[in-house]
Amino acid sequence: MSSNRNRRPSATTTPNQIPLLQRRLKTKPALAVIAVLLLGNILWFIAWAIPSKSQEIGSDEQVAAIDGDVITRQEWMIAMEERYGKETLQNLVNESVMEKAAKTYKIKVTDQEIDLELALMRSAQDKFDTAMQNLSAEQLRQKIRSQLILDKVLTKDVVISEESIEKYYEENQGLYNTKTSYRTNFIEVDAKKAADEALGELKNGSDFSVLAREISLDSASASLGGDVGFLTENQENVDPAIINAVKSTKANEVSKAFKLDNGHYGIVQVQEVLEGQSFTYDDVKEHIERELALEQLPQSVTPEAFWSEFNATWYYGESKKEK
Repeated sequence: MSSNRNRRPSATTTPNQIPLLQRRLKTKPALAVIAVLLLGNILWFIAWAIPSKSQEIGSDEQVAAIDGDVITRQEWMIAMEERYGKETLQNLVNESVMEKAAKTYKIKVTDQEIDLELALMRSAQDKFDTAMQNLSAEQLRQKIRSQLILDKVLTKDVVISEESIEKYYEENQGLYNTKTSYRTNFIEVDAKKAADEALGELKNGSDFSVLAREISLDSASASLGGDVGFLTENQENVDPAIINAVKSTKANEVSKAFKLDNGHYGIVQVQEVLEGQSFTYDDVKEHIERELALEQLPQSVTPEAFWSEFNATWYYGESKKEK
C-alpha cells in the first residue's frame, strides 16, 4: 500500500490518453459513488426496522403473513443482516477510515469542492443515476466527501505539470460549462382524458410519486415514483415534449398535460432547478490535477486498503484486505 502512495509517476500525458481521461472525468464522480449509493438507503431501512431496547431481537412478533404462513420479526432481521448487513457495515467502516486518513495525512475537503463534484456529476450524466435518486442530499455529499479524501490521499505525492492541466482544460471546456438542469418527476398515460384525471387528483392533494407508481406507463420511472433525475435542454434520448414542459414549469410545480411523440400524454413535476454554471480554470484546476494523477496510478485503490493502517476490525473478521 505504501509503495503505491509514494510512487511519483511521470506527469506526461500522451495523446491517446485523452479519450480515456475524458470518459473518466465525465463518469468518475458517479462511478465512485455508485459502488456505495444504495447502502445509505439500506442503512436507513435497517435502522428503522431494528426494534427499540424494550423489544428483543429474537421476538416472534409477526411482521407478515402469506396464506397463513407467518414471517416473524426475528426471521426478518436475520434475512436483512444476511443480505445487507455486511455491505452496510463495510460502508460505515470505510467512511470512518477515510475520516481517520484525512486527519493523519492532513487532508481537507471543502464544501466548495463537494459542490463542484456534484455539479460536474449532474452535467456529465445523460440521466441522473437511478441509485442516486434514493439518497438524501446529506448522504450523497458524505459519499462524495469520502471519495475525495481517498483520491487526495492516493495522489498527494503524484506530480502533474501545469502544462498538462492547462492543456486538458482547453481541450475539454465543454465539461466545465454546465447547463441548467431540472430534477423531474414524470407520469405517462395513454390518453388526454387520463392525464386530465391525474391532474385533478393532484389538485385534490394526491402525492405525485404515489400516483406515478399507480398509473404511469413508463415502468422505469414509475418504480421510482416518477423520478427521472436531472434533465437538461437538448438532452439525448428524452422526448422533446418532456424537456419543453420541464422548462416552462417552476420548481415545486406540476405542468399541464402534454402530448408525447408516441401518442401518449405526459405530466411532469419539477422538484428542483439547478442553474447552469461556467467553471474557470482556477475553479477546476485541482479537480483536473487530481483526475490526471489518478490515471497515473498503476491500479485502482479502495478504502479497504487502509483498514490495516488504522486497525479497523469488524464483525465479519479481524480486518479486511483489498484483493
